Order: sequence, then structure tokens, then C-alpha cells
Amino acid sequence: MDYRLTPEDKERIKLLEQVSRKGFKELGAEKLKRLEELVEKKDYSHSGKAARSKKKLLKQINVAIYEVEK
Repeated sequence: MDYRLTPEDKERIKLLEQVSRKGFKELGAEKLKRLEELVEKKDYSHSGKAARSKKKLLKQINVAIYEVEK
């Protein structure tokens, strides 16, 4: 199995680190939409806990996008 990080993985990690440090309000609508896209692409089916966390994160991203676009 290949464990190298793709450029999309690196971008997703970078955006998630920004969110964990500063919250969703620091990201603009474009970056939030990109983060949503990247998280949706990532497969977490190997772990039920990770899949639930992904679902929760996507809900939070959607709320943040709605708030920014208001």
C-alpha cells in the first residue's frame, strides 16, 4: 500500500490545521468550499469513528459556508 501524501492530502491537512487553530471564520467561502470538497473525497470507510467525524465536520463546514454567504 502506498502511504505517500498527494497534493490534495497536503492541502486538506493545511486547511484543517487552520480550522483547528483559528476556527471556520478565518476561512473565506472559496476555501471552505474547497475544504468541503477535499473532505468529501477522502475515504474513511475503514473506521466507523472516522466516518462519523467526517460527517460531523461536513455539517460544520456547511454551516460555516452558509454563515459566510449570508
